Amino acid sequence: MTFGAVVVLGYLLGSCPWGYWLVRVFRGEDVRRQGSGGIGASNVFRLYGRRLGVPVVLLDVAKGFVPALVGTLAVSPLCGILAGAAAMLGHWRPLFLGLQRGGKMVATAGGAFMGIAPLVGAAAALVWIVAFALTRYTSVASIAAAISLPVWAAVFGYPLAVIVFAASASVLVVALHYANLRRLWAGTENRFRLRRAAHS
Repeated sequence: MTFGAVVVLGYLLGSCPWGYWLVRVFRGEDVRRQGSGGIGASNVFRLYGRRLGVPVVLLDVAKGFVPALVGTLAVSPLCGILAGAAAMLGHWRPLFLGLQRGGKMVATAGGAFMGIAPLVGAAAALVWIVAFALTRYTSVASIAAAISLPVWAAVFGYPLAVIVFAASASVLVVALHYANLRRLWAGTENRFRLRRAAHS
């Protein structure tokens, strides 16, 4: 595959709005009209529980992982980085939803780093788990994991291109959580509950 084809593939895979599609197919509802209004795994999990939440998590991770890994192995490390970035862009502004608002790129970014820099992806995932276990805020866990990306990239000695991508991804993910940060500051952010209040 050529450099450009892999990057385009990354965007197309990233544009697959699994959270929207699965909820539409199995519940006949539009997830964008409920909860946070996002199509990502966090909103789906909170509203519909693990039966839909887990598949969305795995699919959102996979759509970042596959193009990043293919680009890295079949073309070049830079291609893997750009394909992963394209997948993240697709998740944020999915082509298959008319470029309307998608998700906040957390799971897709995690998948991309698993394909490009597995140690960074694994370490950031551990940060997410620990932060979530301590706070029960998915937003705090996501922000903490994002901020840790460039730190882990530097600690594990990855090339400058990976560190720059990690720093860029960190800034973008944190920026997309601006509303969450405001709610955290105001004390109105919702904690994640193991038992959802609706859609049982």
